[in-house]
Amino acid sequence: MNTAKTFLTALALTGLLTGCVGTGPNTQQGVVGGAALGALAGAIIGNNSGNHNGASGALIGAAAGGLLGGTIGNSLDHERGTLYTSPEQATTNVVMVQPPPAPPPRREVVVYQPGPGFVWINGYWAFDGAQYVWIEGRWVRPPHRRYHSYYAPHWEHRGGSYVYIQGYWR
Repeated sequence: MNTAKTFLTALALTGLLTGCVGTGPNTQQGVVGGAALGALAGAIIGNNSGNHNGASGALIGAAAGGLLGGTIGNSLDHERGTLYTSPEQATTNVVMVQPPPAPPPRREVVVYQPGPGFVWINGYWAFDGAQYVWIEGRWVRPPHRRYHSYYAPHWEHRGGSYVYIQGYWR
């Protein structure tokens, strides 16, 4: 198998396997970008290592780059509010009989809107599975023209317990 074909196979396979880590756009861009850069670097290193094994280097580099890129992109999605478009998609595995109370909201200053089409998302306390973390308010361009409202993370009572719902767009 030639190096170009191996490179494309590695990129596609890594993108498919790690692209499902999160649903946000940064996760998917991170996977593809990381896999491409990793495959290229791996192919160059493998080819120049003396045994001219660029194909193996491309496969290993694509896998490592895709995983790293997806992880970094996923953390950005969670920091910015991963793209969920319904409460069903945003439902987590965090279930409690009685959730811990969130601290009171912090006082925020809303700065000027950076341009048309931006939506202000108020700051909120997000539960990370162990504690609440404050997410600052910010102007965000909705991910798609059909989404206009952002629903902040919250607890929802379901059948005798509470389930944590991540933020989502509608």
